[in-house]
Amino acid sequence: IAPKSRIAVYKVCSEDSCSVSDILAGIDAAVEDGVDVISISIGGDPVPYHEDAIAIGAFGAIENGVLFSASGGNNGPTDSTISNVAPWITTVGASTIDRRFPADLVLGDGSVITGSSLYKGDGLSKGKYLPLIYAGNASNSKIDNATCLPGTLNKDLVSGKIVLCDRGDGPRIEKAEVVREAGGVGLVLANVEPLGEGLVADAFLIPGLAITQSKRTTVLQYMKSTKNPKATFIFKGTQLGVKPAPVVASFSSRGPNSISPSVLKPDIIAPGVNILAAWPDGVPPTEVAADKRRTEFNIISGTSMSCPHVSGVAALLKGAHPDWSPAMIKSALMTTAYADDHDGKTLLDEKDNSVSSVFGFGAGHVDPNKAVDPGLVYDLTVDDYLNFLCASNFNTGQIEVISRRKVSCSGVQQVNMWDLNYPSISVSFDTSAPSKSEVVVNRTVTYVGDGDSNYTVNITNPKGVTVAVDQEKLVFKKKGQKQSYMVRILSEKVGLHHNYSGSESGCLVWTDGKHQVTSPIVVTWS
Repeated sequence: IAPKSRIAVYKVCSEDSCSVSDILAGIDAAVEDGVDVISISIGGDPVPYHEDAIAIGAFGAIENGVLFSASGGNNGPTDSTISNVAPWITTVGASTIDRRFPADLVLGDGSVITGSSLYKGDGLSKGKYLPLIYAGNASNSKIDNATCLPGTLNKDLVSGKIVLCDRGDGPRIEKAEVVREAGGVGLVLANVEPLGEGLVADAFLIPGLAITQSKRTTVLQYMKSTKNPKATFIFKGTQLGVKPAPVVASFSSRGPNSISPSVLKPDIIAPGVNILAAWPDGVPPTEVAADKRRTEFNIISGTSMSCPHVSGVAALLKGAHPDWSPAMIKSALMTTAYADDHDGKTLLDEKDNSVSSVFGFGAGHVDPNKAVDPGLVYDLTVDDYLNFLCASNFNTGQIEVISRRKVSCSGVQQVNMWDLNYPSISVSFDTSAPSKSEVVVNRTVTYVGDGDSNYTVNITNPKGVTVAVDQEKLVFKKKGQKQSYMVRILSEKVGLHHNYSGSESGCLVWTDGKHQVTSPIVVTWS
């Protein structure tokens, strides 16, 4: 993404784990060395910030002017799984690109199931069908084990057959090795609930492919319909120009933010499915010991791939605007992101090919060309984050763990969590409150354009909500000028449906005709 950038690498993980002390030491070393951006593809279950080593280390980085970009995690499509959610972290989700690696499973009845695979070895002879068996019907275990864990397959039942294995309980690629060791000659790796329709490509050692959750049902129905189920593979290589694209990756962890509901996460999404990535010497592409292949590049999927994309764009923005703070860079990334695919339709969710939501894509998909000239940005200081922590009911002891300084929450000006000057707006209403309720949100924008400019506001109301801004026009005379505005969010649903809960989204856009400075608005009733 940023070919001229200089990269420093800090090892904080062993083969088995990433220790808290090493993570913090690595972050501190990077800051001391003077990096501009830290890119970290590490994360765990979301925990309060004073218990989160990455959040604590990131606070120190931001304090020293270093943008901190982190993977949001691969625990989607389940809600509230997003990690690295502190507001001072740029949290990145994953999207697909317009390239895939299709492979067909052709069933004995002529049905063609299109899946995904990077298999490049000797395939089955054209037109040669082999017996097909479901791992759940070929288990050594007293309990049916359909996920092909080591030692669970009955060799007498599996030998010479293609085996349908369910995902879960172990690495995807390891299942092919389990099938091979049991005498199987092919693998069909099937998504199960809640993985849905999202596919990633793997470089299997035996002929194999991955299929979606719905296609798994099709294959199982076929196997029940005949006494001698059989199948063959057709591997198709690389396909370009895939539509729709981008799509929110099924595995990408989702909001809402379980630690700070008033901060929308992820912040942004970027390419993270089937990404061509540098690969270390001496490590097989599958990381399986039996794999003797070596390669300089591999195809990898995960938010560990999308995070470096955003980190690279952040490096470009820092090069273009050396005086910008980390919050200004994050704001530029978020307010210029897009929520439509290449055909102009709302981004879909790979889970079930339905329309995605802000809890999947945050502010949208990163757009590097627009981010370099955002027009307006939302800036934040360390004190703003400290005030936010006070407003979020963290006590002074907990805040001092995060900030490593003495703090006082008495007399802070900010009294509401949602007043943090964030590029997105997220508020909630209690349905046991009166029939109508209002939340007032304050924001301040900084003009980063040249000359003078006038911005007007456009609002798309979330369903059940009326949004109004106290001034419909912002006038700027020079670069660096700040203007504040107030957003009133009036809910009509509160109390009307006592047991109602859910979220709706809209957006607030400031435009001068050239720039579209977009902030998602999320309203939640609970």
